[in-house]
Amino acid sequence: MNRVAFKPMNLTQLTDIAIRAAILAGLEIRTVYLSDNFMVTMKEDQTPVTLADQNAHDVILKELQITGLQVLSEEGDPVNFSERKNWDLFWLVDPLDGTKEFIKRNDEFTVNIALIQKNKPIAGVIYAPVTGELYVGIPGMGAWKIKNPPENCTVQLIQHSGEKLQEKTKSSEYIIAVSRSHTNPETEAYIETLRGKYGTVKIVPMGSSLKICRIAEGTATIYPKFGQTMEWDTAAGHAIVKAAGENIYLPDLKTELSYNKENLHNPNFIVV
Repeated sequence: MNRVAFKPMNLTQLTDIAIRAAILAGLEIRTVYLSDNFMVTMKEDQTPVTLADQNAHDVILKELQITGLQVLSEEGDPVNFSERKNWDLFWLVDPLDGTKEFIKRNDEFTVNIALIQKNKPIAGVIYAPVTGELYVGIPGMGAWKIKNPPENCTVQLIQHSGEKLQEKTKSSEYIIAVSRSHTNPETEAYIETLRGKYGTVKIVPMGSSLKICRIAEGTATIYPKFGQTMEWDTAAGHAIVKAAGENIYLPDLKTELSYNKENLHNPNFIVV
């Protein structure tokens, strides 16, 4: 069997490929979104999946294969921890984050692609197919946002033409981002503690990883998540928010969220 020779790529080149993959996946998602048939089915865990999820997954796999790196995707085949624990560098992907929002047609869904090295996200790309918002973050280099990017968008282009996401200046208004479709008493109790500490707070419900992006761009102050999420839900946003000067912590506000655990479920976390 002939071995495929992969050209070594630096972090910027890898991120460029992820950007292209996210944008092309977004095109597939929009095509289904504008159709009359989402082909909704339920997974074993009773979460919905659509034709858009699978089509986006297929496009992303095709685009990322040039990197020669392993891909762990929500819509891909499960990979045993005994195998992936040895992955030093790999892609962590949610082809369509916010499937419930997609089905509701409220536009609040995203494509999430993260590059993970040694249990930490070192680059992240989030693309909202309907609004055209593209977020890119590389911790240590910076985070940016651009609207309606071209298919050939690159890190260099977004650096020159996009908005640099800086560490936000704390405003007098305390804005709490919360899940639009997943709320629970524990989250409500935490919000009450914030009300007690800060007085008047503003609650902003939102779907998908856009909540993390709002922290990165400074339009929300905090995003507490008490409830089930998976690693592919947060990894890309984690890279972006960290590159913008914020982070994702466990509720102790000291321990950073980590990846490629034996159990891919995230613990409770707070983005701040």
